[in-house]
Amino acid sequence: QVQLVESGGGLVQAGGSLRLSCAASGRTFSIIHMGWFRQAPGKEREFVASIAWSIGSTYYTDSVKGRFTISGDNAKNTVNLKMSSLEPEDTAVYYCAATRKLVGHSQLEYEYWGQGTQVTVSS
Repeated sequence: QVQLVESGGGLVQAGGSLRLSCAASGRTFSIIHMGWFRQAPGKEREFVASIAWSIGSTYYTDSVKGRFTISGDNAKNTVNLKMSSLEPEDTAVYYCAATRKLVGHSQLEYEYWGQGTQVTVSS
């Protein structure tokens, strides 16, 4: 089993930056992809970014390209999401997720989830 705990959420002004972190524990050796998802009020959970745990390749949804950066530290069993140029539209609960599958761009592919951390961007 894999346990995930997010941290770093909070309130930030539009145009500001925020860094989220996710600490993984348990059978982390089984993880192939780790990702970040978000769910805004009244909307479904959507993919934000992912990283291949061992290889390091990354993928981003179009709306965050150039503004968000996902990174991982295998030694510390952590994955981070650095967010810059934040917009009110980025306001959501952000979730860290992990999967043992070979693809990791869809919510349906992820098996392990954190509890979520709130990110609120004010205008």
